[in-house]
Formats: sequence, C-alpha cells, structure tokens
Amino acid sequence: MDIYEELRAILDAYPSTAPKANSIDQILRMLFTPQEAAVAVNMSYRVKTPAAIAQKAEISEREALKHLEAMAEKGIIISRSKDGAMLYGLVPLIPGVFEFPFMKGGGTPMHKRLGKLWEEYHKEALGASFSGNPTPLMRVVAVEKSITAQDRVHPYEEVKKFIENASYIALANCACRVSVEGCSKPKEVCLIFGNAAEFLVERGFARKISQEEGLKVLDLAEEAGLVHTSNNSADRANLICNCCPCCCTVLRGRTQLKHPHAFEPSRFEAVVRTSECTGCSVCTDVRCPMKAIAMVNDIAVVNTAECIGCGLCVTGCPTGAMVLTERAQVPSTPATIVEMGLKIAQEKGRLEAFLNIMQN
Repeated sequence: MDIYEELRAILDAYPSTAPKANSIDQILRMLFTPQEAAVAVNMSYRVKTPAAIAQKAEISEREALKHLEAMAEKGIIISRSKDGAMLYGLVPLIPGVFEFPFMKGGGTPMHKRLGKLWEEYHKEALGASFSGNPTPLMRVVAVEKSITAQDRVHPYEEVKKFIENASYIALANCACRVSVEGCSKPKEVCLIFGNAAEFLVERGFARKISQEEGLKVLDLAEEAGLVHTSNNSADRANLICNCCPCCCTVLRGRTQLKHPHAFEPSRFEAVVRTSECTGCSVCTDVRCPMKAIAMVNDIAVVNTAECIGCGLCVTGCPTGAMVLTERAQVPSTPATIVEMGLKIAQEKGRLEAFLNIMQN
C-alpha cells in the first residue's frame, strides 16, 4: 500500500474521519515528507516515546526523533512533555492536521494551495463524512447573555464556565477563516484547553491567555455574530470555536452541505415576542447565521426547524423581542469525550479500526 494511503486510512479510523479523495492525497503529500509519513504510520493517537516509535518503524531513535520534531514543528502531530521526556502522538484530521498549520497565519503560496485543496476536500468528501451519523462531534453553545438565570441548569451549556474551569487556555487564529478567507470576521478567537493548548503555545501556534482574556474573546465573538461551538460531550470542553457560516467547517455542514447532523444545536430555540417586535430586521439581516428568521408583515418569524439556538438574535435585538426557550425535544449529550468518540466511531463503522490504532 502507498505510504500516504496508509496514513490516510489511519486518519480515517478516527471519529472525525479522512475519506478517500484525490485532494487529501495531495494534502498529505504537501504536509508530510515520505520519511515523515513512514514514521507517522507507526504512531498512535496515544503519545509514545521516540524509542518506542523508532522500534516499531525499524529506524534509529535519532532518526525517529528528527522526523518527530519536524512534524511537531509543522503541527501535523502533537508532542507532550512528561517526567522530563518528550512524547509524540498523532492528531486527527479535525481538529489537528487541518487546523494547526493555519494557526500561525496564512498568505504564503503553500497556505494558498493548501486552502484550495482543503476547500475542494470539504465539498467532495470531508464535509459529509465529518458530520454525525447521527451523533455529531460538535455542538452549539448558546451565547451566555441570551440565557436567563433560571435556564442555566447544566454547566456544560454555560460557555463562561468552560473558561472558568480551565487551568490552561490558548488563543489561536481560526484556521477556517485563515484558510477560506470568506469574510472579515475576527480571526484570533479560537480557544483551546488542556494538553493540546500547551502544545500549541510551546510550538508557537497559539498564545497562552488568562481567564479574563478568555472571557473577553467570548464577548468579541458575540459582538461579531460568531457562533460558539464546542465538543459534543458533557464532561469538559477541549475547545471553543467561534464560527461563521461562510468559512467554518462545522456550520457549513448545514449552511452549504445541508447535512442534518453536521452539529448538535443547543437545547434552546428562538421565540419572538410579537408585541415587542418593531420589524427592524436586525435578526434576519445581521444576526441569524442560519437564515432561520424571516420578516412577515413586519414581524420576525422563526423557522424552528432551522434555528440552532445560538442566541445571537437575542443579544442583537434592540427591543428584547427575541428570547430563547427550551426545545420540546432536547438533544441528548454524551456524558464524556471518550463516550462520544466511541459512539461516533461505532456509528461510522470505524470502531474496530480506531481501537486497533489506539492500542498501537
């Protein structure tokens, strides 16, 4: 088997997938040298020592370390320091191989070429494959200011709590907007937590920020009309993406590809207090990313089937006519990230392959 096809198959075993296409073959050949790919196919999503990886790849530890460091510097694998030793592991296509190389910024001929290839791949294969079947990897989290105090019953639905509970926060450029260049929305709004955050800061892909700065990023994103999304589990947040409907992989699964399980909406939906609606059309023309609101006889009307419960219409309404209420059928949320990953892998027919790689 071609080494790049072998690498693609390993990435495809992860719940976010890496389906076959000419575009992904070109992407992998741009990002990984043949020698790096040969090392990567002997790695796992669990971090391992250079010695263990070298033994499996049947090369010297010195040579393995050279390739591992080169890949980590490009952001196409992850590294982690433990007990004074550096460990290395694979990262999935999303989030990872796609996002990390763009987090330092774009604009080079290589980034331009990569951006076009990722866009091609999104449309022909990845966008649909990344979507849930039916469980999505990502979910919408309502803007904090759009939820009343009595509705804040689950900490994992309060985006502010993600920041307050984080011990380490990294702030990076939104790879989607850097890559696609489809709008002028703020780029430095991608929040990452935990081990991945430390790796990105150490390698220069992101910068460490305080909780106070993290809260300011949430406010900036809300003011810009960006949708908060996070991993679809109730235990902890690995990241907060602040998404636009024209560039971002998550939202475009619905806005462009029309996939019903591209992401999980929040447990809320927008409702109009018709007596307070002045027909200003801010919600329809400016705030709703899904075009789920229309003006009918100068009154806003919500298409609840398209509403994702982001709350942007609520915070943008000048008269307070828009509110969020709980949906009749509240989507269930996997309890943990591990449970979510295993469930999605099983639904996509990748569970056995994923577990085999994790045991590598």
